[in-house]
Amino acid sequence: MRLTAKEISAALKEHGYKLTPQRRAIIKAITSNNDCLNPQGIYTRVRSQRAGIGLVTVYRTLEILTRLELICELPAGGIQRNYTLSASEHHHHLTCSGCGTVIDFTGHNLIDLENKLSRESGFIIESHMLEFFGLCQGCQKVS
Repeated sequence: MRLTAKEISAALKEHGYKLTPQRRAIIKAITSNNDCLNPQGIYTRVRSQRAGIGLVTVYRTLEILTRLELICELPAGGIQRNYTLSASEHHHHLTCSGCGTVIDFTGHNLIDLENKLSRESGFIIESHMLEFFGLCQGCQKVS
């Protein structure tokens, strides 16, 4: 289940962040879209509603939302970053390298693998992120 604008707003308040009109607009832009968005795309959407918003505000808000794990930062190649809503539970991603569609999946327990890696390497694992890249069904038909 993906987080809602109301849940994200509550989490920001809980962590001591003000819910400014700019942040509300950025949250709305992210939650009203099922695809992943890059900062420029979010800025373009928000700027049509709040002409005075700056790109720096978008980046700062994305940084806060990512740090609080309310959104996920996805690699997009090069220095480009894409963002998508987090699920309300720990999850991983299937990412289409053709169209960029991102599908969340859950239910795969990696604790045994984490424990084995930790024992063998002496590494203390704090978290993990698992992503699979390939072609969605739509892009497979086009290829």
